[in-house]
Amino acid sequence: MLLNAKTLEKLRVIINGDGTADYRSGPQLISFFNALGFNDQYGQGFPSRWVYTDEKLRAINGKPELDKCIRNTFAVVNYIGRIPELDALIADFNQYLAFDKWSVVRINDTITFRRLDKVVVDIDKSTPTEIKEDEFLKLTYTINIDSIGLDTNVSDIIKQRLKEVEVCIGNEAPLASILLIGSIMEGMLLGTASMYPQQFNQAPSAPRDKDGKVKIFPNWTLNSFIDVASEVGLLKQDVRKFGHIVRDFRNYIHPYEQMSSRFFPDTHTALICFQVLKAAISQIGTFRKNQQGGQTQ
Repeated sequence: MLLNAKTLEKLRVIINGDGTADYRSGPQLISFFNALGFNDQYGQGFPSRWVYTDEKLRAINGKPELDKCIRNTFAVVNYIGRIPELDALIADFNQYLAFDKWSVVRINDTITFRRLDKVVVDIDKSTPTEIKEDEFLKLTYTINIDSIGLDTNVSDIIKQRLKEVEVCIGNEAPLASILLIGSIMEGMLLGTASMYPQQFNQAPSAPRDKDGKVKIFPNWTLNSFIDVASEVGLLKQDVRKFGHIVRDFRNYIHPYEQMSSRFFPDTHTALICFQVLKAAISQIGTFRKNQQGGQTQ
């Protein structure tokens, strides 16, 4: 199986598991690839994890070891109790693999491959990315700012702003509520990125300056924070899908920008944005809990 660079990049992200419960450390990556025939050792001079994984995938691309690598990556035994998560991961990977005219197939506990006679670009209608707006609004989230683990002073400010958001929505001030929600999202994700700098900086969609260097976090836009947080597993696709209005919140601060974009939100729009914020708080809190081995702060 010979894969294109984009598919290999996606495979590297899955293998490394940054920001997920399946995160592989340097020594774990050594063990993973040594099982495929390499004879590496972990020590001083070990490159960044993503560079190492990229090098190994390029070395086995087009060889039988790549097939084994993919089978090991999606090994069902590693997802006991999380089979729906595995199936979603395979479906996501298959969107890239389709351009190589291949597909990963899980048959009970066996991972195999299916050759495609043409490029098939399809979307699984059952995935969370296909959730409808009315369904999204009906979801219930538990909001606990403290679960995110931000500085206490910052958490107190966010709690106060959350109260103001509710007041604005309740008094039909949708634009004011959206501006507040955007500011909360930006501050919350900035603080979270600072806790996981490696995962955020090494993400493929991390914003870069004209010299190709990843920008420092204070210079990231909310759009970049949401995209990268989704990429590394902090946020789910529902936040990414419905967060487009929140992402542009800074534009609406300026009257002329609001006029040019013809953005005049109503209460329904504000409620969607508030639901995006609540979902983000819940998902980041869950991620943090998983990273700490299930222990809350």
